[in-house]
Amino acid sequence: MLGLIKKKANTLLGIDISSTTVKLLELSRSGNRYKVEAYAVEPLPPSAVVEKNIVELEGVGQALEKVLARSRSSLKQAAVAVAGSAVITKTIEMDADLDPEEMEEQIKLEADQYIPYPLDEVAIDFEVQGPSPRNPDRAEVLLAACRRENVDIREAALALAGLGARVVEVEAYAMERACDLVIDQLDGDRDEMTVAVIDIGATMMTLSVLSKGRIIYTREQLFGGKQLTDEIQRRYGLSQEEAGLAKKQGGLPDDYESEVLGPFKDAVVQQVSRSLQFFFAGGQYNDVDYILLAGGTASIPGLDHLIQQKIGTTTLVANPFANMTLSNKVNAVALSNDAPALMIACGLAMRSFD
Repeated sequence: MLGLIKKKANTLLGIDISSTTVKLLELSRSGNRYKVEAYAVEPLPPSAVVEKNIVELEGVGQALEKVLARSRSSLKQAAVAVAGSAVITKTIEMDADLDPEEMEEQIKLEADQYIPYPLDEVAIDFEVQGPSPRNPDRAEVLLAACRRENVDIREAALALAGLGARVVEVEAYAMERACDLVIDQLDGDRDEMTVAVIDIGATMMTLSVLSKGRIIYTREQLFGGKQLTDEIQRRYGLSQEEAGLAKKQGGLPDDYESEVLGPFKDAVVQQVSRSLQFFFAGGQYNDVDYILLAGGTASIPGLDHLIQQKIGTTTLVANPFANMTLSNKVNAVALSNDAPALMIACGLAMRSFD
């Protein structure tokens, strides 16, 4: 069965294919200490990936070739992820005394009850969660399924770069794994903590709420850093590529801070506040202990302070590498700048050590 959840693997590259970039990360581990062995980020051609769907296979394959060369990693096996919106998950109950092979056979026979697609078009995986609270003779089993085309096209893109997809999992699980490293940096008892992770990519913003280190709520909405790039492009007459570089490297006219960046930061605060209100409307929670910012947009200077000031919750930019050592081929400054955008790649690379 497909590795949509957790299976043991040897050292893998974590590869995150997002809307505008391909991110690659290689980790090693000694005891409980991780080390960043290699990393690189490579831009994708415009519209090669649309709303987390690969549209131009060749363009993505070429970007993967470049990111692999730039990283100087010698690994050839990778972990990649599909978007949570592409995956159906369901918790079912099964006889606790079945072994994994028997469970797999039974799930194949019964899967059409749970999955609204033809089974020959679907990739399925499962993981035993533990005994059922209602009946100790039954086990709770998490079933995950997505359309096979979502998996096949990622495998095909990796193959163009000479890479194999050892693991395909769900972005939310990769994010949860990387959040473990960041939550360890926070004050307080992790088992008592509720943490909101706001991942702001180029076109999509995802709120994930973690309780006791596990994601209990996820919500995606169309909003992202591309809106800022588009406004820079429009106002200053730049190409998309020039606008993207200027956003990262600076050098824009004096009115940029007040006329372009300020309003965008206010829009981010508004979107974060709105996402949290949707979560609180569920009724079980009315606040969170921390807000963690992830994704490329999280690197905007002062955004964390503005969110903390307006929402009143301690807000930090996520850096899963804060307690890691680095190999001498990794640029520490560049890694620190890219850290919030590398959360999913980090969680995927950590699959090597499950």
